[in-house]
Amino acid sequence: MTQTTSTAAAIAEEELASNLAANTNDDKARFPFAIVGHVDHGKSTLIGRLLHDTGSLPEGKLAELKAASDKRGGVLEWSFLLDAFQAERDQGITIDTTQIFFTTAKRRYVIIDAPGHKEFLKNAISGVAQAQAAFLVIDAAEGVREQSRRHALILHILGLRQVAVLINKIDLIDHDADRYAAVAAEIRHYLGQLGVTPLALVPISARNGDNIASRSEKTPWYDGPTVVDVLDNFVPAPAPVDQHLRLPVQDVFKFDHRRIVAGRIESGRLRVGDRLIFSPSGKQARIASLESWNAAPQIAAGAGQSIALTLDDELFIQRGDIAAHIEHQPHLAHQATVRLFWLDTAPLLAGDRLKLKVATSEYPVFVERIHAVIDVGNLAATQSDRIDQNAVAEVTLRSPALMALDKFDEFAKTGRGVLLRDGDIVGGAIVLHAGAVDQSRNLYSPTQSIGSADRASANGHRGAVLWLTGLSGSGKSTLAVSAEHRLFQRGRQVVVLDGDTLRQGLNSDLGFSPEARAENIRRTAEVAKLLAETGLIVFVSLISPWQADREKARRIVGENFAEIYVQADIETCKSRDPKGLYKKALQGEIKNFTGIDQPYEAPEEPDLTIDTTALTEEQALQQLLDLVDRLCALNGYESRRPADSYTI
Repeated sequence: MTQTTSTAAAIAEEELASNLAANTNDDKARFPFAIVGHVDHGKSTLIGRLLHDTGSLPEGKLAELKAASDKRGGVLEWSFLLDAFQAERDQGITIDTTQIFFTTAKRRYVIIDAPGHKEFLKNAISGVAQAQAAFLVIDAAEGVREQSRRHALILHILGLRQVAVLINKIDLIDHDADRYAAVAAEIRHYLGQLGVTPLALVPISARNGDNIASRSEKTPWYDGPTVVDVLDNFVPAPAPVDQHLRLPVQDVFKFDHRRIVAGRIESGRLRVGDRLIFSPSGKQARIASLESWNAAPQIAAGAGQSIALTLDDELFIQRGDIAAHIEHQPHLAHQATVRLFWLDTAPLLAGDRLKLKVATSEYPVFVERIHAVIDVGNLAATQSDRIDQNAVAEVTLRSPALMALDKFDEFAKTGRGVLLRDGDIVGGAIVLHAGAVDQSRNLYSPTQSIGSADRASANGHRGAVLWLTGLSGSGKSTLAVSAEHRLFQRGRQVVVLDGDTLRQGLNSDLGFSPEARAENIRRTAEVAKLLAETGLIVFVSLISPWQADREKARRIVGENFAEIYVQADIETCKSRDPKGLYKKALQGEIKNFTGIDQPYEAPEEPDLTIDTTALTEEQALQQLLDLVDRLCALNGYESRRPADSYTI
C-alpha cells in the first residue's frame, strides 16, 4: 500500500511538472511588462521603434506603416503600429490597452501599452494589473506631469516593484544632460516616496532610436543600460505554483450523474484525493477526479491551469467560492480595509453602496469609513468625506455577506478586485486588511440561529432602541427621521417607529386613557425589542408621558436601550404646533391631550437630554447621532486614525 501511494505521488509530481513545462512554452509564459505615462509622452512610438530595432516586425509591416504615414502627409509615425482604432489615429492618443508580442535575444515578451489620457485610466489599470514590470515614459521637455505621477501611483498600488523610467524625446532638448538630470531627480524623488527605486533612468529618443537597442553616440554622458538591456534584466515573478492553493470557482455543471466544478488555479497545486475547503461557506470535500475532455485523465494540476473536478460529496458549490487547502484558507470577514483608485465621475461618499468583485466573487458592500485621500502630487494624506474621480484613498468596506479575501501582499490575484456600481466598473482596489470573524461558529447550519453578534458583525453595528420622549411639538419625530436618514446614508440598518404611524395600524384599537396609553407603549416596546434583536437601530418617537411606562419599556427591551428627553417648554410647543393639535385641544376638540388637560412627567435620569429650544436642528441631531455611535459601536469600531498616520 505504501509503495502504491508513493508511486502515485511520484507520477502526480511528474505529470504536474510536465504540465507546468507545457505552460511555460506557450504565449502565456511570455514575460509581460507595461508601458505607462502621460498622454503624448511617446509610449506607442517607443513600442513601434522597439519592435523595429529588435527585428520583431512582421514582413511588410514597415512598408505598410510608411504608406499610412505618407497618406496623412506626415513623418513616419511608429505609434501607428499599435493604435488599432481609427479614433486613436485621428486624435493621436491610445484609448484601449494593446498587447503585442516580441522577442529579444534573451527571451519573449508581451508588451502592454496602457493609455495615458486620464479619461481612459480604467483601461490603464486593467492592463498594468497583468504586468510583472513596467516602463514609465516621461517627456524630457515637459517633465514630470500629474498623469506621470498618477501612473506611478497605479504601479505602486498594483504591487509592481520592477520599474524603470525612460526619459523620452531627448532629441527635442538637444540631448541636454542637465535637463535629463533634473527630470531624473524629480521622478526618482517621487518614486522614492512610494518606496520604489527605479532600476534605471534611460535617456531615449523613441522616434530616432537613441538608446533603444543600442547605445547612442548623441548621449556620450550616459553610460547606463539601453531599453533592451533593462528589459532583459527584469526578473520573472516566482511561479505561483509554489504558493498556497487558490481556486476561484468559475461555474458548476451537472453532467450525467456528476457535478463538475470548473475554474482556473490562480496559485498552488492540487491532486486527486486532496481535501478542499470552499470559502466562505466552509464546506469540505475531497477531490474525486480531475476531468478532461477527449484527453487522458489527470491526477494533478497547478497554477495557471483551467481545470474541472468532481468531489466525493454532493455539495452545493457555487460560482465565487474559493477552494483552498484547509490549513491555508483565505480570510473570512464582513469588513475589509482597501486602497482604491476611484474612476467614476460621481464622487464616492461614505455610505455609498457598491459591489466588490474579487476573482469570480461579487460581494455587496458599503463604504463604512473613508480613512484618507491621497494627493497624487505630493502623496500627502488628508481627511475627506468624498473621493473624487482619479483619486486614491484608503477606505473600509463592509458587507452583510461573509467575504473570502486575501491580503494583496500575500496573494495578488485574490487580494485585488474592482468596484462596480450599476454593473459598471468604477474603481480598482487592493485588500490591505480583512477583519476576521469567529470561524468556530457555523452561521450556515440549519440547526443554529443567527446570533446578535453575527448580525452586528454583518451590519457593522449593534442593534439598539432609542426612545425619544417629550411633548407634542418638541421635535421628537423630526429628530428621529433626520437621524434615520443620516444613518442610512452611512450604511446603517435603521428604522423609525412613530406614535402616529403605530396608532394607524398596530395600535389602532387603543384610545388615550391611562390604561390604553400603557398598552400602546407595551406593544411598541415589544416590537422595538424584536427589531433591535435583528440588528436594527430603532428610533421610537412617542410622547409616552408617564415615567412608569417608560421604565417598563426599558425592562422589556433590556440592554441597548436609551431614553432621550427631547425638551421644549409648553409655550414653545404651542407656538410650533406642527399638527394643529394644541389649537384643537385648547378649543376642546381633543380630550386628554398631554400638556393641556393631561400632565407630562419629565424623565428623572434620561440617557440624553436634547433641548430643542436652545439648539439648532443640526446641533440637536449631532447629539443624538453621537449617542447612537456610543450605544451601537462594535468594540474598536469607532476608533479614529489621524490622517498623518497614513502610510502609502
